[in-house]
Amino acid sequence: MPPLPPIPRLGRRTLLLYGLGIAIVLISLGNIMWSTIHLNRIGSNSWSAANSKAQFISEGSFSNSLRHSASEAVNIVKFVAYGGMFPENHDESANAIIDDRIDSKSKDARQEESLNHTGESGSIIPFELSINHLKLITHAPGKPPTPPLPPHASSSVPSEDFLPVVRPNEVTFRWRHRPRVGSPAADAARVKAYRIVARRFVGCDNCGSKGDGDGVLWDSDKVVLIDNEHDIDLPTSIRWPAEIALDIGHMIEWRVTLWDMADQPSTSSWTKFAVGPEKEDDWKGEWIVHAIDMTTFHSDRRGDACEKWYMRRPLPLFRGLLPSQSLQSILHDDDPLVSALLFVSGLGSFRATFDGVPLSPSGPIDPPFTDYSQRVSYRGFDVTNFLVGDDNVGSHVVGITVGSGWWDHRPVTGMAKPELLANGPLTVIAQLYLTTASGKVHITMPTKGSTATWQVSRGHIKESDLFTGEMIDLSTLTEMEGWDTSSKWSIAETKLSPSQNHWSLPVSYITNITQRERREKLSVMATALDKSEMTTRTTRSGYLASPIGQLVPSEIPPILPMERIAPDEIHDLGSGRWLLDFGRAFSGMLHFDEGLPQPIIPHNNIYPRAHGFGDASEKRWSFITVVYGESLEMTTGDINRVLVAGMGLHDGGPRHNAEPEGAQDNAFCFPDDHDGILTQKDIYVYPSESITSDMFSRARQSHFTTHAFRFAEICCTAEPPTNVHALMYRTAMQEWGTFDSSSVLINGGYELVKNSMRSNLLSVQSDCPHREKLPYGGDLIANSPAAMHMFDMSAFYKKTIRDWMDAQWDNGAYTETSVWQDLNDYAGIGKGAGETVWATAPPVLTVRHMQHYGDLDLLKESIGSHTRWLEFLNKEFDSGMIKMGYDKKLKTYRGDGSGLGDWLALPVKDTYLTHTGFYMASSRCIAYISNKLGNTKMRKKSVSLAELIRNRISSLYLWNGRDTFTYPMARYPSTPGPEMSLFARIVPGEKRCAVLKNWFRRKGETWDGDEETLFLNELDSSYAEQLVNAGVLIKDDEDYLFSVSQWQGFGEGIFSIRYALKTLSDMGFHHIALRKASGIGFGTTEYMLTHNATTMWETWWRSEDVYSRNHPMLGAIAEWMSSSVAGVSVHPTTVGGRQVLFWPRFPKSATMLKFASSIQGTPVGDFAIAWRFENLPEDKSKYDSALVTVRIRLLVPPGGSGMLRLPLPSSKTTKIRISHTNSIPDLDAARDEANRKCMNRRKHGLGFHWNWEYDRQRKKWYTHSSRKSIGTACESFLFNLTPEWSEQADITHDVVSRTDSKLSAGLYDLIVTNWKLEKEEEGTGRLGNIPQYFHPNYNPGPFCNDSHSFDWHIDDATHII
Repeated sequence: MPPLPPIPRLGRRTLLLYGLGIAIVLISLGNIMWSTIHLNRIGSNSWSAANSKAQFISEGSFSNSLRHSASEAVNIVKFVAYGGMFPENHDESANAIIDDRIDSKSKDARQEESLNHTGESGSIIPFELSINHLKLITHAPGKPPTPPLPPHASSSVPSEDFLPVVRPNEVTFRWRHRPRVGSPAADAARVKAYRIVARRFVGCDNCGSKGDGDGVLWDSDKVVLIDNEHDIDLPTSIRWPAEIALDIGHMIEWRVTLWDMADQPSTSSWTKFAVGPEKEDDWKGEWIVHAIDMTTFHSDRRGDACEKWYMRRPLPLFRGLLPSQSLQSILHDDDPLVSALLFVSGLGSFRATFDGVPLSPSGPIDPPFTDYSQRVSYRGFDVTNFLVGDDNVGSHVVGITVGSGWWDHRPVTGMAKPELLANGPLTVIAQLYLTTASGKVHITMPTKGSTATWQVSRGHIKESDLFTGEMIDLSTLTEMEGWDTSSKWSIAETKLSPSQNHWSLPVSYITNITQRERREKLSVMATALDKSEMTTRTTRSGYLASPIGQLVPSEIPPILPMERIAPDEIHDLGSGRWLLDFGRAFSGMLHFDEGLPQPIIPHNNIYPRAHGFGDASEKRWSFITVVYGESLEMTTGDINRVLVAGMGLHDGGPRHNAEPEGAQDNAFCFPDDHDGILTQKDIYVYPSESITSDMFSRARQSHFTTHAFRFAEICCTAEPPTNVHALMYRTAMQEWGTFDSSSVLINGGYELVKNSMRSNLLSVQSDCPHREKLPYGGDLIANSPAAMHMFDMSAFYKKTIRDWMDAQWDNGAYTETSVWQDLNDYAGIGKGAGETVWATAPPVLTVRHMQHYGDLDLLKESIGSHTRWLEFLNKEFDSGMIKMGYDKKLKTYRGDGSGLGDWLALPVKDTYLTHTGFYMASSRCIAYISNKLGNTKMRKKSVSLAELIRNRISSLYLWNGRDTFTYPMARYPSTPGPEMSLFARIVPGEKRCAVLKNWFRRKGETWDGDEETLFLNELDSSYAEQLVNAGVLIKDDEDYLFSVSQWQGFGEGIFSIRYALKTLSDMGFHHIALRKASGIGFGTTEYMLTHNATTMWETWWRSEDVYSRNHPMLGAIAEWMSSSVAGVSVHPTTVGGRQVLFWPRFPKSATMLKFASSIQGTPVGDFAIAWRFENLPEDKSKYDSALVTVRIRLLVPPGGSGMLRLPLPSSKTTKIRISHTNSIPDLDAARDEANRKCMNRRKHGLGFHWNWEYDRQRKKWYTHSSRKSIGTACESFLFNLTPEWSEQADITHDVVSRTDSKLSAGLYDLIVTNWKLEKEEEGTGRLGNIPQYFHPNYNPGPFCNDSHSFDWHIDDATHII
């Protein structure tokens, strides 16, 4: 190497200028590279996407990065006029997802690295570990105090409230990510490597080792994802290696270590799961029943269904004994017990105890609601604590209490038809697995008929029903105290008896009906099968109970108490009746922490309506009743029982408008003492004339029913119960989505939806939690986006899709509800198909599940069923539509045809469009799924079919040349015409602007519904004039009228509400969407709030006697609030929620909205956004003209990414700059502080502040001011953070050119300066349209100027329909 030339001697000034020049160049390059790399405008493979400029410069990596960026194709994402989201030159064939199995063999020689990591400093913390989408739940958040236990109950406690159980061949690991406080943002960008360690669980100290290698069953070792040879993202899930067998009965604990981009590790806490029986042969136990109950299903037993139902009351209790001798014969000093696992299931519902201690606070619907003739879930309980240690020697007892559930329901029928469900006597199955230190597994205590191990007796629950409630015999409860402990075990009686506390041997469950016979019978009833095609003969003799389906581990978390709520107010209604107001509606029941006070008899022995109990009164028994409801009856002030009447069975209430008095007098098996209304009612009874002073103090709660209520009446006691709480029950999935804004009205609408969602997630997503409690497909299509925003629905919706697959008829037709109920089949195309929209729920939900949760196994499992549905449509759709009265050219069609369509919309429902549109959606779903599975042939075939159907719709709906996208002979606006067709990319690209502009021609109309008319008749004119001045009422001569506003409220149905709001916001008219959502008067959420709503109504109009007031069917508005008002949603083309779209839209005027924020949980972690106007003038009259600053905060979790899209600048001087944090601030502390502030505001009642009240004396309505929490405005925790920000980068040009910027993990701050506020367009009044938007010369903006096509893209799950 030749010597270097000498360095020339330079003067100080020259050196200074030289150095300064180099610094300027470096800083300029740094700015360019930071903007390029951090915002990811080059290819997505650059691992340094989160590096700050300072780090980037100091690492001296310019040359490599510059060469990299020059050699890569620039991946700039253009969005199609606020519509499409796809890279240019996109290759759809590259999107087939490969199987993510990790086949890493378990090694004999383990690394000596300690499994108990301490002092780790990795930037990415794994948390919320799940197995098959299920998380261990140690303690239900609303769990009530443990009631007094029997004297000889165990002192041990359960380890958890829910233990996930898997089958040996179905084990999939998942977890979420959060950044470590103080860690460098660059290090937390992506997961560089991971390691999973799984080992045998040992449930006690000093009871044996875990085995060789510390009991490790599988160690994946460090799996590197990113290095010099690899650059791949962390898979959405990791499978257990197939070559390592799992033993049934074992519990496994596992954890994961993640390495960040600096190669620093962070390890999760241990969690665990159990391995349960897989095949029928794995069950040594069998279903057992009370012998008398089994005989009631024999053909020789006389009596009708109601009489036999009463023969099976009181409900049975089951118990099994594990004798000390049996335990001693299994366990030895050299091979002690290390774990004990109890598997249990029971139909209808069950609760298990061990040695007198409840194993879980679940019970209302456990196992979850399925077609029990095909699939029944079982639970696993870790009972190791009860069997180890010196205190637990001796015999042990398992107790199982059962309720009727959906299995042995009261045989009444109405809007739900339980008689079509699988039905049999209450029955249980169980077996206990004992694992010793050597790994050997012993199966003990299997349920068997006619063996001394298990016994059965009538118990303390006299009646149990999901619709009518529960009756609890406190005398028997007291007498049988300790029945599930060894101290009360006795030899079984040989003589059968229906008496309580009479223990006899159970018998095996018997049925002479096969699953095939039952299935064919239902198929014939549904017209899915012709009777002549049946292959089975109808069984008319023998045991006629339904067959019981395959046992599977619980696929979803159980229904648990998620919140414990104290009453806001307690009112004395007289005669010993107390009204408890809990401030909002939910599902659950009352819990009396200290029991109930002694009952009294009302004056003259006259009980208030619905509180009587004739049989008890005649026998002079003592009793207390609890009646539940969501609202108060306007003319009496009592609980409105009609609106929550089970199955819709009622007599119209005091006014008898909807039904005549006595309507239910002859209803079959209608319960006594319900006074003509199938009432939500619990009864605590002591069947004796003389009672001691503390007998009712043992009352705690009903267990096997849920009620939907805000109000509860307790009768009759001299004083209200002390320390009473409501328990809010729902399926215990994680709630991870939030929304807040400055608008009380918009926030209030969001809370209405969320409260309704919480009420209706009881193992199925129901329509309402009292009337039907059924899972309807249309409701799921309408509001599953909102549900997936609010909750982790991964396990829940996977189970839901399986439910529909079970219900699918052999001809391929899907049903309206996930368990067939023959409710609206008339509205479908026939041959067993539910209404087309409702029946398309399974494939649509599967696509959305993939987008949010990335479960490839579900696609593989369901593709066959979904394909059969599409084949059914191909065969039957056209002929079925003709039979329903639709001619091919729609020349005779006038809307509102056969079908449900845009359900409960106020305009004409275009049922042809919804039928045909969802036929197209079914084909798109198959195309999407096939593409993900790499099935090119099926993908191409389905894409072609979808395009064919789309063209059929377009040709018909543009035939008249008016470009309104309505059916040819339309005389009036219909729904969901332009809204759905624009959102779902049905409208041809060249027509989209004309259709959009013509949509604004639509006007509102007056409304004269029954309750609204009655309201106006009972309203003082002074109030009416105020409402006219406020724009709520229309005055026509001397008449006051309510109205449906097209652009200042809603008349849309359950589907078009989403299409309308999303289309307006996405296509440049977000301010109009905001006007609709924040409108006042009829047809708005404000109207519901003024009538004391705390949950979403079923309709836009008020109903006092028909329609539900707890119904999330219209809940799509909540997802729009998060995705459009705040601006975060799961990206349309992402898989597994890896990427979100940050797209905040701002109002034109600050009078509409000043700030908004949202958190969107995903399997990756929590994304968040917050924006607010800053520098607002003090003079609010300038809120529609001032230049202001908009500040935006964005949070992207480790392993995630966000596509940033901003509105076009509102003025030529608008500038947009972005910066980020170099290190992660304390997000949890900021969130806690924000929550504290928000709770303080809610406690002060800073939400919606007034409502209408009815003066029953004057029969007049009046306004009442009150402080309420609902709708309270709270700012985001993101604005509580004050970290050090990096230097800003100007991205104005990107926004102007409509280029999305990709953001990697980190916290970002955007400042938009000189944002010009404008006056909102007023239109032509409440009933008018918006002429300026359909003027021929009006230019709608970028949406219409963009030259890209308007086609649906195969990776787009959002706009599939």
